[in-house]
Amino acid sequence: MQRMYDFLRQQVNISEEDWRIFSACFEPKTYPAKTFYLQAGETENYLTFVDSGVVRFYVENANGDETTVGFGFDGWFMCVYSSFYTREPSRYYGETITETRLWRIHHDDLRRMYDQLRIVDRIGRLATEQMLLLKSARELSLLTKTAEERYLDLLRLAPQLFRYVPLKHLASYIGITPQALSRIRKRIS
Repeated sequence: MQRMYDFLRQQVNISEEDWRIFSACFEPKTYPAKTFYLQAGETENYLTFVDSGVVRFYVENANGDETTVGFGFDGWFMCVYSSFYTREPSRYYGETITETRLWRIHHDDLRRMYDQLRIVDRIGRLATEQMLLLKSARELSLLTKTAEERYLDLLRLAPQLFRYVPLKHLASYIGITPQALSRIRKRIS
């Protein structure tokens, strides 16, 4: 939980007392590698801080083909925000790639904390803003950058993914085939 505290202290000035109250709402959860954290059709009930590990989020099309849309990894909050906030079933899958240790807070507890502690409301707003900015940057990248530029951006922004995530999932995330990713990697190495 220290890692989450350190992360939040970089974002906001949370008092010891507010941290004590807020952190008491979190529960630890560990998933083995290759386990579903969330499946399509389930409602996302938790906002989660990844203490260690990597989670891949993806969607399936009608043919069963998967498209990776995001990752959750060490030191970041994650959830399927669309399901978490609307309380509707998710269209996304969340699958652990490595053994993953999480700290999670239930939707209802987070809502209660928003009302009880002003700083938690601010944390929630900042987390939502960060997620929106990441999604917007990815969308813009897919629309305006070359495959090689997207690969180099991912390598620069999240190098840890390359240690754990199969290349086919990284290729899917940047919108190319695994073969195209292999050609890019060969060309720039």
